Amino acid sequence: MSRSFGAAASLYESARPSYPQEAVRWMLEPAKKMRETLRVADVGAGTGKLTRVILSLGADVIAIEPDEKMLAVLREELPEAATHVGSAERLPIGDASVDAVVLGQAWHWVNPEIASLEIARVLSPGGVLGLVWNIRDESIPWVHRLTQIVHGSKAEEMLAEGNPFVATPFGNLEKFEWRWSRAMTRKQLVDMVQSRSYVLTAPADERARIGRELSSLFDDLKLTGETTIDLPYVTKAYRARVV
Repeated sequence: MSRSFGAAASLYESARPSYPQEAVRWMLEPAKKMRETLRVADVGAGTGKLTRVILSLGADVIAIEPDEKMLAVLREELPEAATHVGSAERLPIGDASVDAVVLGQAWHWVNPEIASLEIARVLSPGGVLGLVWNIRDESIPWVHRLTQIVHGSKAEEMLAEGNPFVATPFGNLEKFEWRWSRAMTRKQLVDMVQSRSYVLTAPADERARIGRELSSLFDDLKLTGETTIDLPYVTKAYRARVV
């Protein structure tokens, strides 16, 4: 499922949300003492959703992504970012070569023991690991119904059980949350659903069921044409340093 996104890379880029700049700044904050311009590796960078925010904060970014199709979109959208094919378990960069390693919507796809050791290898002394997810706020009834239709993601299931697991040699995770919303049309919501790994890998009859139930939900919400509805998110950010 982690390699399913390349088949819908352009859809992923257009449909998925960005990250609050405040959350990304908070993740990088411990590394700011290291140098004026931070060197950051965005691992599992996808089409560059998180990469774009890091660049906006004035850092130099190395985008690392295992899926060439996703990386092709990132290269087109963000030519100023250096790019490599790779994964959290096998980073194609040198020892102590970056000040921060960040993963957006990606840590739930990695082996945390192997990835923690590998990330510690590439971090400069005092560097920081940052993890961030955008999670829909299911305390809102219609959002809860949406999740019932499309099923919870691996990330949502993991975070419902508690904080993500980060292994040796990293210390305890710090956590912060931001609440925000994104105005979306019916089509944008459908595109967002179609960019999810569960839907991308589902058989045809399951995709048809999801389509029917989404239509019923959006009809109940009177969501048509360019009418928008606010989709609320909780952005959960974490950071840790080597101890």
